[in-house]
Amino acid sequence: MLFVQRAARLATASLVLAGLMSSSAVGHASEVERSLAPSGASIGLDAPAVPTVPQPAPAVLADTATTLSPKIRFASLSEAVAAQGADAEDEHLRCLAGAIYFESKGEPLAGQLAVANVILNRMKSGRYPTTVCGVIKQPGQFGFVRGGRIPAIDTGARAYKTAVAVAKVALTDAWNAPVQGAMYFNGVRAPRPGGKRIASIGGHAFYR
Repeated sequence: MLFVQRAARLATASLVLAGLMSSSAVGHASEVERSLAPSGASIGLDAPAVPTVPQPAPAVLADTATTLSPKIRFASLSEAVAAQGADAEDEHLRCLAGAIYFESKGEPLAGQLAVANVILNRMKSGRYPTTVCGVIKQPGQFGFVRGGRIPAIDTGARAYKTAVAVAKVALTDAWNAPVQGAMYFNGVRAPRPGGKRIASIGGHAFYR
């Protein structure tokens, strides 16, 4: 009986020892797998680890879109004028080009643009007609107008083509107005029409 009890105790101790060794091996394997796993990954003993694929960094696109003000598209007024076509496509452009031609065709480009600016300033003021042709043809305002009409012009003349280009610059605001707010002009030696004199360009003085 004593022999049987000792044999049973030895068998039980062997089973306990085997269990402890098996548990230690599993724990060791788990630690090894955790050490190989990327940070934050969850590893299961029953499923293989899923490798982490590095994600490409988001592309950084340079913002190349720029919006340029029309006034800074050209390096000079002469460049702005040269960039315009010489065709007068509509009535108001023809009226403005005619006024520039008759009033200032011998003036520098800045003087021609200043004449155009006076006409546009009047149109926007609320005190004069609200169209370019209306301002120019208003009775008693421009000496070249005859019976409410602008005289015929040789449209092939170089001076007229320049006037058309200057008119386009003025109408599209493609260059800074050389006389801000001017409402009147006359010859520098002509009687002063009233108002504040703000500039003299070529043979004309301009007033606000």
